[in-house]
Amino acid sequence: QVQLVETGGRLVRAGGSLRLSCTASERTFSSHGMGWFRQAPGKEREFVAAIIWSGRTTVYADSVKGRFTISRDNAKNTLYLQMNSLKPEDTADYYCAARSGTLLYTGVEDYHYWGQGTQVTVSS
Repeated sequence: QVQLVETGGRLVRAGGSLRLSCTASERTFSSHGMGWFRQAPGKEREFVAAIIWSGRTTVYADSVKGRFTISRDNAKNTLYLQMNSLKPEDTADYYCAARSGTLLYTGVEDYHYWGQGTQVTVSS
């Protein structure tokens, strides 16, 4: 059982930056594919970014490409999401997710483990 804890969400002004972190309890973190998702009020959870176990390959939703960067530090069992040039439409609860495997996973249904979420609010 992998436990995930996200931190870093807060209120920020449009154009600003935030870095979210997700710490995993599992020593086998390095063998898991990881992803970030977000869910705005009244909307479905949507894919933001994903990274393979080694960190060498990533994929992004079109809405965040060029502004967000996903990365991981396997020695620290930690996943990151660097968010730059934030927009009000980025406001949402952000969740990290994990699953064992060597591929890139972009679907909500692909992931087995989820964190509790961290709230990001971008003011205009």
